[in-house]
Amino acid sequence: MAKQTLLEAGRIVNTHGIQGEVKIVPWCDTPQFLCGFSTLYLDGKPVEVLSARVHKGNVLARLAGYSTVNDAMLLKNKVVFIHREDAALPEGHFFLADLIGARVLDADSGEELGTLAEVLSPAGQQIYVVRGKREILIPAVEQFVVETNVDQGYIRVRLIEGL
Repeated sequence: MAKQTLLEAGRIVNTHGIQGEVKIVPWCDTPQFLCGFSTLYLDGKPVEVLSARVHKGNVLARLAGYSTVNDAMLLKNKVVFIHREDAALPEGHFFLADLIGARVLDADSGEELGTLAEVLSPAGQQIYVVRGKREILIPAVEQFVVETNVDQGYIRVRLIEGL
């Protein structure tokens, strides 16, 4: 699987204040992670982050070239991207985008169950949506996910009765 260079990291949902700040709903593990970037990407173009802070679970950011409310309104509903190389992930962590399309295998039988089609996050708990002969929803916790190999493009899972 080819890895994307730019990764979706959130969406600008509104402006904040009168000096051109934008409110970003982060799609990262934490809003603090998104605050650590000095450059974000909008429409494939780099934009310097002048300041960023966490506010009520979101990120309030001032971006270069957007100094008024009217400027910031132009960014509403835009998806914010980060560059893969700008993110220093801890050992053993990975981007969810790198898992989409991975083969999902039964850890006991070796049978291919399908591919990871999407990752849901209701109430903070990730659920893997696997599509194959049938659709399977698998909680992304160690009781079910035995091995995740991003480089080889597979996930081994152990299902329980009823899944």
